[in-house]
Amino acid sequence: MITVVGIGADGWDGLTGPARDAISAAGVLMGGRRQLDLVPPSRAERVAWPSPLLPALPGLMETYAGREVCVLASGDPMFHGIGSTLVRLLGAGRVRVLPHVSSLALACARLGWPAEEVAVVSLVGRPPAALNAAVLPGRRVLVLGSGRDSPAVVAGLLTGRGYGPSRLSVLSDLGAPAEAALHGTAEEWTASAPSALNVIAVECVAGPHAEPLPLVPGLPDTAYEHDGQLTKREVRAVSLSRLAPLPGELLWDVGAGAGSIAIEWLRCDPSCRAVAVESRADRAAAIRRNADALGVPSLRVVEGRAPAALDGLPEPGAVFVGGGATVPGLLERCWDALRPGGRLVINAVTVESEAVVAGWYGRLGGDLVRLSVQRGSPVGGFTGWRAMMPVTVWSITKEDRVADHREGRAVTGCAAGRDEA
Repeated sequence: MITVVGIGADGWDGLTGPARDAISAAGVLMGGRRQLDLVPPSRAERVAWPSPLLPALPGLMETYAGREVCVLASGDPMFHGIGSTLVRLLGAGRVRVLPHVSSLALACARLGWPAEEVAVVSLVGRPPAALNAAVLPGRRVLVLGSGRDSPAVVAGLLTGRGYGPSRLSVLSDLGAPAEAALHGTAEEWTASAPSALNVIAVECVAGPHAEPLPLVPGLPDTAYEHDGQLTKREVRAVSLSRLAPLPGELLWDVGAGAGSIAIEWLRCDPSCRAVAVESRADRAAAIRRNADALGVPSLRVVEGRAPAALDGLPEPGAVFVGGGATVPGLLERCWDALRPGGRLVINAVTVESEAVVAGWYGRLGGDLVRLSVQRGSPVGGFTGWRAMMPVTVWSITKEDRVADHREGRAVTGCAAGRDEA
């Protein structure tokens, strides 16, 4: 059993009796140097975290297995902390957590903000681009800083997105005698935080040139850098409704183009995961830039040609094929990889890809929709309609057994895709 003790900036004096007892009884005391320095000397062997920590953590746990190990963490270990990492690694049954007051609770108490109305973004071990998805007019955001320069990084990002008037409060060393607060606006910010241990509170205010982007699928096409290979806004919204993102699920976006489907899948919920597969290097690079700009830098981009590029990828909960339906073996590979209950969505534009989709629909059923979108545009001094290319959208949920609706017989989902396509 590993005991994880949360400790605040007030150190030993702020700990409860059970937390002190756990530290005193430990044979091995692990943590960052700052946390280790907050507790008095004891008989325990002290192990400071190596850098980088995550790759070394399994080996550390194995080395000290069988000994009484106590891990020190900042605040609440289950709030963007080492406690969550240890539970994922060892299982909840092997980890005992004694939390302290979190930085979120302390910051909300200082500001008078209801915690349930606040978005939280951590910059600890994460790229600052993750903040982009949280920046919306009127939203309150708490950013967990990763150094004294974090406020300047946040201010620069806000200003670059047109949110320069946003109000910032930088709260440092929360709960400690040296606790301090700085206030200002993003566009005027110049100061470093007094301490590396800081939380940046943001009240988002859109400037005149800001372009707020909603969290629902169907972002404007102009939100993306692309060379024309983009699932257009209206079709994207329909396709994502068929993909039906669920928390924690993994999407394969095959033939990703600009990455719009994968990006908007990730924006649906922070726990969603996605892999964008794209064969062209220039488009793969644009996908990464789009993911950063739209606040989902966690998007994994695989550069390669499907179906070979799909080898070794984790099992998906949903698969989107936006291009390449006619590639031999691609749809079979996607269908076989999809877990039961997963969704497959194919967009077809050409006659040839429509013929492939029609064959699969004829065998497995599902939902078949043809979208024809017309947009108003100038015609001389008037306005007329210009039609986009029609798109056929085929979607199907893979069950343990799939009904063959032509012959009224039941076939296994994988076999139907593999043997008859």
